[in-house]
Amino acid sequence: MVSDSDVSEKAPLCDQVPRELGEYRASIDNLDAALVHLLAERFRVTRKVGELKRQEALPPADEGREERQLLRLKEIATTAGLDPTVVDLIFPALMSEVRRRHQELRGDGPRPL
Repeated sequence: MVSDSDVSEKAPLCDQVPRELGEYRASIDNLDAALVHLLAERFRVTRKVGELKRQEALPPADEGREERQLLRLKEIATTAGLDPTVVDLIFPALMSEVRRRHQELRGDGPRPL
């Protein structure tokens, strides 16, 4: 016979968390899903930008725009109560991936596997 204490010791950690923590985690899960959908939409739009740049023979990167964007996003982060260094952690990686995809569209980069 299995006692209640045996079950609680073997239950996954996620089954042992307080209800409030579970609610916070569910909220985070929803926000993460929303972020993924927003990123997918962002990459759909930047693909169109890359196609237009290819048609117009424009370079894949616009460093001036990227710098202005980072400054603008840091201001938005500050206004939103977010540490602006988070912008420095996330957006350069996004911009780098967009540049890589634009180079690929132009035939300048490696092809995906």
